[in-house]
Amino acid sequence: MPTATYSVSGLTCDHCVHAVTSEFSALTGVSEVTVDLVPGGESKVTVTSAAPLELDDVRSALDEAGDYQLVSA
Repeated sequence: MPTATYSVSGLTCDHCVHAVTSEFSALTGVSEVTVDLVPGGESKVTVTSAAPLELDDVRSALDEAGDYQLVSA
């Protein structure tokens, strides 16, 4: 199972972590999501999935979760 880590800006609290975790978990094939919260900085979102995720799907999940931006994949 591939694991990918994404740098994401805009997360500030546990509510943000829950929103991002929920949206990533809803993506097809995702089995685990962990977020290393850096309030106001670049948080690391690590996703384990059955197949690599498309960047468009990652960006869409972040958009659905709130005002979060993919900094790097």
